[in-house]
Amino acid sequence: MNLTLKVWRQKGPADKGGFVTYEMKDINHHMSFLEMMDVLNERLEREGQEPVHFDHDCREGICGSCAMHINGRPHGPSKGTATCQLHMRLFNDGDVITVEPWRAKAFPVVKDLVVDRSAFDRIIQAGGYVSVNTGGVPDANEIPVPKKIADEAFNAATCISCGACVAACKNASAMLFVSAKVSQLALLPQGKVERKNRVERMVAQMDAEGFGNCTNTQACSVECPKEISQDFIAMMNREYIGAKFTSDNV
Repeated sequence: MNLTLKVWRQKGPADKGGFVTYEMKDINHHMSFLEMMDVLNERLEREGQEPVHFDHDCREGICGSCAMHINGRPHGPSKGTATCQLHMRLFNDGDVITVEPWRAKAFPVVKDLVVDRSAFDRIIQAGGYVSVNTGGVPDANEIPVPKKIADEAFNAATCISCGACVAACKNASAMLFVSAKVSQLALLPQGKVERKNRVERMVAQMDAEGFGNCTNTQACSVECPKEISQDFIAMMNREYIGAKFTSDNV
């Protein structure tokens, strides 16, 4: 099929940037979206032009690096799918496809479609871990965890830190990402010792990074490639309020 791509090109953080139009011919509908971008870049290199810069790694919907805003939606039109798992058969011959980077103050554009998502790393460094001494490696099932709790913790842990929630939110809020990381550890016995300090530190870092506040439009959950539930935001709010009432840091 033949397509028209409107791709955001930006030389660096200080550059104004703008859309550049590319006509794509004979695109195989079995290709993934990133394979189609590879075809474009191979053509640009043959023509002596600079290829489009975009992040990618595993291409299996696991690493979360394939951050692209496609036709106004993070990761494109397919629900519960990362860009690397998006296939061209979801588009039609003659379609115009607009591709741009995440738009958020906390995710500055590095080049073209590449954004700096290190703000997420700093939030994790602020408290998204278990540091208490839990001894040696325990035998399997030594610490009994009810299946319902284990399943909820697993659902929270499926977050791949891609940033689609931020890109989808009109406030550029990172609440879905932070709540998934807070809830994942707060649900498990190993994470309960540090639960109060954890949520305080991570929320404080989230605010310091410049992310907006949640206004419960639920756009984040709709666009999340792992379909993380809004329930985790409610859980984190309860964790945060409880921590503040009994905090040692007040």
